[in-house]
Amino acid sequence: MRLDSDSSTPDDVAKRAAQLRLEINRANRLYYVENAPELDDAEWDARMQELLAIEAAHPELQSPDSPTQRVGSPPAAGFDEVVHPVPMLSLGNVFDEDGFRAWYKRVLDYLELEKAPMVCELKIDGLALAITYRDGVMERAATRGDGERGEDVTANVRTIRSVPLTLDGPAGEIPPVVELRGEVFLPNSRFAALNAEREEAGLPAYVNPRNSASGSLRQLDSSETAKRPLDMFFYALGYVEGGEEPSSHWDTLQSMQRWGCRINDWTRKAETIEGVMAAIANAGEIRDSLDYGIDGVVIKIDSLSLQRRLGFVGRDPRWAIAYKFPAEQAETTLKAIHINVGRTGALTPWAELEPVIVGGVTVGRATLHNKDEIARKDFREGDRVVIQRAGDVIPQVVEVSPKNNRGADSKPYQFPDTCPSCGTETVQSEGEAVTRCVNATCPAQFERLLEHFASRGAMDIEGLGERVAQDLPRLGFVSNIADIYRLHERKAELLELDKMGETRVDNLLSAIEASRFQPLYRLLYALGLPGIGSESAEWLSRRFSSLSRLLEVTEEELLAIDGIGPVVASTLINYFGIEQNRNLIDNLIELGINPIDDTPEPSADHPANGATFVVTGRLESMSRSEAQNRIKTLGGKATGTVTKKTSYLVAGAEAGSKLEKARRLGIPVIDEAEFIAFMDDGVVPEVSAPDDH
Repeated sequence: MRLDSDSSTPDDVAKRAAQLRLEINRANRLYYVENAPELDDAEWDARMQELLAIEAAHPELQSPDSPTQRVGSPPAAGFDEVVHPVPMLSLGNVFDEDGFRAWYKRVLDYLELEKAPMVCELKIDGLALAITYRDGVMERAATRGDGERGEDVTANVRTIRSVPLTLDGPAGEIPPVVELRGEVFLPNSRFAALNAEREEAGLPAYVNPRNSASGSLRQLDSSETAKRPLDMFFYALGYVEGGEEPSSHWDTLQSMQRWGCRINDWTRKAETIEGVMAAIANAGEIRDSLDYGIDGVVIKIDSLSLQRRLGFVGRDPRWAIAYKFPAEQAETTLKAIHINVGRTGALTPWAELEPVIVGGVTVGRATLHNKDEIARKDFREGDRVVIQRAGDVIPQVVEVSPKNNRGADSKPYQFPDTCPSCGTETVQSEGEAVTRCVNATCPAQFERLLEHFASRGAMDIEGLGERVAQDLPRLGFVSNIADIYRLHERKAELLELDKMGETRVDNLLSAIEASRFQPLYRLLYALGLPGIGSESAEWLSRRFSSLSRLLEVTEEELLAIDGIGPVVASTLINYFGIEQNRNLIDNLIELGINPIDDTPEPSADHPANGATFVVTGRLESMSRSEAQNRIKTLGGKATGTVTKKTSYLVAGAEAGSKLEKARRLGIPVIDEAEFIAFMDDGVVPEVSAPDDH
């Protein structure tokens, strides 16, 4: 009932505002989340207008959970950076049943289990978000960003009506602080209408609904976002503080639904591979009937305790995988073949195409992968070809169309044997498909290399982003990586650059100076050594300890490192054999950029250091892989074969032939408890060599 403005007390007004917020938020949940509307439009509008009037007259009553906050606020100056308390990592992909079976087998082998129940979810083609609630009220919403850091888009997310401003659940069930994750998307049914509005306003059309969702969410003016019909499905719990987590992913989804979050009704459990494949088949069948884009199915191990045990490999969780649908295809004409020189010197051919629509997107260029692929499939300029969008994202040329008719002037494509940018002779290591220019001063790759060198995961030089990384070489300030450490000598010239200014220049030079003290592994990764990622850069750093030592490394020494194979070893030897690259490293050393890796070796005092272990049978508190990792961390060696050189056999339940062999050879046998005490406390097990029997 409306208040009488003449007789209402402040307490009456506050109670009425609270009641209206409760009723409107409940109506929003029923309408947008549960598809069970309680109020008709007129009733909802009446309540909203009354609440708006109360808050306008009494601004002190406005609260973060008020539905009036969904209408948007004035433009922001920009987006603040948000550091995710738990990284928002990527997913590995599989593309067929064999790939999925192989992933599931690896999971079971790692866990040493016969089975692990799973949950299947539709892989929504949208934008990942993390939303933090404190005491049940939305506090912050952030984009995924690079996984470690995202953008604060709280004001915009408040406008999405399927996102609760407050969580609602049984007393004590909602943790004091909880981060929930999900996917924001634009319904297909609203995409065409939105593009029509943009074209009428003289704005460029969005390429696809995902692009539209991203653009809508990143509006600096949240009142503009409020006009966009964005929607959201929640799919995970990211972070909890001061409360208990559910025991399974399935229970997590049910909890979030009870709290007022919209989850995808299609989501289902699967106990077996066959159950997962049936779910994937169903998703493929209904794909075209959905009002949102999907490009596959995400499969997750259900148990959260097993997820924690599985952990991560690189930036992918071991406990989840994305099964990607086959890409959509179309035919068109390959007009010309061009070569792009990438950051690592890879010569990547790409096709200029007669524009064609594939999966709702107009495609005018596509990758041709590499030199060998062009030769194997005999792609030629002028051919009629089949193209597809791999993972529904990256366009690629698949094959020459069966309908293709070549003229008399058709000739096989000749891949260049020198770099089209710098003229350096290209190399192709044995066993590697990629052709490379390994000249680190090559102009075509230098801008991308400079941007990578300065990135957060590398030397972390704030202020040296994409635009500056393009401007500095083009304006003659730098021609190789070492030149950035001479920029302080040209400060006056930098100040004359457009949009730089004294503060920006000072900050850039300070960040460059600070980068001198980054550890060796970051420098190695930053240099963009071919085939070397952040993890393998750490291996090189620990093994060779300095830049000057790396210049003298042999292929045999590289191959002795676990994880470095013959292709990467050969490519690195080629890289260090190029005079320009050796000069670059010499220049860095002369400029004082020569970090030494002094990471201590495992303690020589620990009795496991230098010992050789074999782990067999089933352990209760850890898998064999986890046990082997603990051994290696302490300087021990974990092998799979019992020999006379084995120091200890760690025997779990149901140990078999290895235990028998250890007994025959007189190898000391220890149980799980003795092993843990050995690893944790250095307590050497008091065992005698078993009798030979």
